Amino acid sequence: MWLLPLICFVLALLLAAGASGGGGAAAGGGNGGGGERRGVYVVYLGAVPPRTSPNILQQTHLRLIGAVLKRGQPVESVVVQQYKYAFSGFAARLSAAEAAALRRKPGVVSVFADPVMGLPPAADDGRRRRQDRRTTAAVDVKTGGSARRRRRSPRARAAAASASTSSSPTADTIIGLLDSGVWPESPSFDDAGFGPVPARWKGVCMAGDDFNSSSCNRKLIGARYYDVGGEAKRQSARSSGSSPRDEAGHGTHTSSTAAGNAVTGASYYGLAAGTAKGGSASSRVAMYRVCSGEGCAGSAILAGFDDAVADGVDVISVSLGASPYFRPDFSDDPIAIGSFHAVAKGIMVVCSAGNAGPDAATVVNAAPWILTVAASTIDRYFQSDVVLGGNNTAVKGGAINFSNLNKSPKYPLITGESAKSSSVSDTESASHCEPGTLDASKIKGKIVLCHHSRNSDTPKTEKVGELKSAGAVGAVLVDDLEKAVATAYIDFPVTEITSAAAADIHNEPVATITPTITVTEYKPAPVVAYFSSRGPSPQTPNILKPDVAAPGVNILASWIPTSTLPAGEEKPSQFNLVSGTSMACPHLNNDGAAVTTDSGSPATPYDHGAGQVNPAAALDAGLVYELGEEDYLQFLCDYGYDASQIKLVAASLPGGFSCGAGGNASDSKDLISGLNYPSIAVTGLGKASGTRTVSRVVTNVGAQQEATYTVAVAAPAGLDVKVVPGKLEFTKSVKKLGFQVSFSGKNAAAAAKGDLFGSITWSDGKHTVRSPFVVTI
Repeated sequence: MWLLPLICFVLALLLAAGASGGGGAAAGGGNGGGGERRGVYVVYLGAVPPRTSPNILQQTHLRLIGAVLKRGQPVESVVVQQYKYAFSGFAARLSAAEAAALRRKPGVVSVFADPVMGLPPAADDGRRRRQDRRTTAAVDVKTGGSARRRRRSPRARAAAASASTSSSPTADTIIGLLDSGVWPESPSFDDAGFGPVPARWKGVCMAGDDFNSSSCNRKLIGARYYDVGGEAKRQSARSSGSSPRDEAGHGTHTSSTAAGNAVTGASYYGLAAGTAKGGSASSRVAMYRVCSGEGCAGSAILAGFDDAVADGVDVISVSLGASPYFRPDFSDDPIAIGSFHAVAKGIMVVCSAGNAGPDAATVVNAAPWILTVAASTIDRYFQSDVVLGGNNTAVKGGAINFSNLNKSPKYPLITGESAKSSSVSDTESASHCEPGTLDASKIKGKIVLCHHSRNSDTPKTEKVGELKSAGAVGAVLVDDLEKAVATAYIDFPVTEITSAAAADIHNEPVATITPTITVTEYKPAPVVAYFSSRGPSPQTPNILKPDVAAPGVNILASWIPTSTLPAGEEKPSQFNLVSGTSMACPHLNNDGAAVTTDSGSPATPYDHGAGQVNPAAALDAGLVYELGEEDYLQFLCDYGYDASQIKLVAASLPGGFSCGAGGNASDSKDLISGLNYPSIAVTGLGKASGTRTVSRVVTNVGAQQEATYTVAVAAPAGLDVKVVPGKLEFTKSVKKLGFQVSFSGKNAAAAAKGDLFGSITWSDGKHTVRSPFVVTI
């Protein structure tokens, strides 16, 4: 049970992903012999064959590449990465013709152009069945229980044994992060009080620019880096221009959120003051820098997965993801490939859902072997008010600024529309203070009221920068969508208000803006963040994604030094407030309120999956849903991969495994609903008979071996839901029991077509095990 709280805590590592993804052979491109355009391609060969050493595999890769190159061309000159521990494959600079030739070679699963994802703004021999235990008790929606997963691998058991002498249940757990690097000097990575590095750790601390082996310690135990589109530098050797050192801040923030030490007196220049502590402060950290200024190459991400498995991590966190508008298939997706083989080795993989919300069907990292995390708010708000001169009242707003304006409301207030330049005819753009639309002479010395639309406007910071350059003394942005996320404007006085509040100040002649203060116990909370990507997944609509939600808005954690400081500050803050699904972390307080969206409507499973993370409940889960490698192979079969491809992907196939006739059937994806997932998603109920039955198996992991659970169903109007049996009786010898859930849409005519949401809850009086469902008519 020791790993359950860790998995909850490590959700913080997720990347608010939603990273922009761009595929193409142009990465590292150039002209080869004969004038052929070359680009980096990834060649994926599936699982490492049994009894094959890394050296033998490496030579096999080189022979395969040599078979498609022109005579006399050195093979080593085109190799970018080689994968030989967790899975087999390589990345190489190839022409389109050479890549096509490799696709036709026996044993090749896929060949794809190396995708370069943008950094988000702001895994035995295969014969043993690996268990991926998911439990609804580990996550608790504010209206009840919900679903999440649990794993205990041989490696995890070894870590647990090592931790048995420690006061912490997660001591010596190793969390690996694929991210932008780490700032080792951060106090979050101080190793005071830590014992020796676990003996099972096989990783290295690579030297690089401004980073050497002494940069690691007993807390930050490993660091690697990979050049985007360049030669792999996977040994302990210095390389000019490359380093595990974080230059973006993202990796430092996510790693300290996951496992940072308790640092007292932490704040962002006085805001959010308190003790900053990672979710699993006793765990060790290993950083795999897969992102650079050029982006995050898929070839580097795969190398990070390959090394992390070989190094001995227990959990892998990936705060990256493809664009929701450029979704590769699973066999062409570096994160899906790497995570599949890591999970097959018993390693938990946690990823962000993406930052492309609130639009529907934008969730990424939707493979069922990945724990996909959405972002929600916490009960903390950063308030900066607009004080009006007419009646000296304050209009509440939110943003981060260290305003030095006079507290007295004496500054003239003007709207963007009123400040429109005479050379501009577009009044709407002027009201949004779009660059180039305002007359600088009209706004100098004034506070400017600007409307803002996330989807169509210039970014807020760019817009505000132009106002500042034109001589404005402050700005008030009207923004209903993004109001929960506090943007940092530092010295320039800016706050953000709702459109309803804006109606109160349009006719005010003068005002001022107050510096930001921290407000705690803020309500409503939690709220699903507007930017958090939503379900359903277009790839896997019969798997509910995201899986869970966790806090990811205005999260205080370690950061890299910056040169932009508030007035009067001499040193940069060691911490920063950042938002995104990358920052999603546990929300430990459960006040019984319902989770909502930014609009105030109740959140659906497409918004937050099974619900808000509750790590405390994970310590006594009650029931879990187990999944192993065979289940995931069956998923691939139902998804549409044929038996020959699956045989390559798996280290070995279970006895009697077969895709069967349904593997290539047009409706085979409907069978995915039968995966033993802790949530249920059924699509197309209105076709055929209008009835669908799915099966699930639960395992009793509660302290009481003899336990009786009864079921309660919450179903929307127009949908009949029956669970058989309605009672599960566990004994000392009966640990697993199955049940069936039948959905009938015969009465759906009375309900609107679309998505219907509900839940199935098992309870023994102590544990509440809730599984959400979504049915599409």
